[in-house]
Amino acid sequence: MARAISLGRSRGAFQSSFLPKSGSMYRAWYLVLAVAACSAPKVPLGDPQAEIAAMLVRSAADWNRGDLAGFMGDYAKDSMTTYVSGGHVQYGWQALYDHYRAGYFTPGQSRDSLRFEDVRVRPLTTDLALCTARFKLMRGAAVTASGPFTLILQKRGDRWQIIHDHTSADPK
Repeated sequence: MARAISLGRSRGAFQSSFLPKSGSMYRAWYLVLAVAACSAPKVPLGDPQAEIAAMLVRSAADWNRGDLAGFMGDYAKDSMTTYVSGGHVQYGWQALYDHYRAGYFTPGQSRDSLRFEDVRVRPLTTDLALCTARFKLMRGAAVTASGPFTLILQKRGDRWQIIHDHTSADPK
């Protein structure tokens, strides 16, 4: 036969020693709410449309003065950054840097000026945004290349960084 094990307390005494008294019940709930508020995700403040548009203006200025490091500073410097163009996918910040250096920043090579137009930003979450726009490479008044592009940007700290770039060229 099984015997019941007694804890030496009545059921009511055991429960009442663990339940807060009515005044302390409210203090406990305030403490729970305060902890929950402190642990809530931080919402980046700002205006993604204006911040990303300003980033692209700065990026084009870096390109136009021959500052590849400045231009590439807007891309996330990690191995998961992707660039899609001309049917090819490149992975990683360094591969993209090497692509731009070889194609546009070779010493002695003339580089067309860069301009971005029709910039539209759609925030996806508090720290992710989708940007569509058009690029134009110009030599004097002549357009040498242009086309639409799509960026996925992530807010890292106080700045937006490109984690994915899909660029297409307009037909010639």
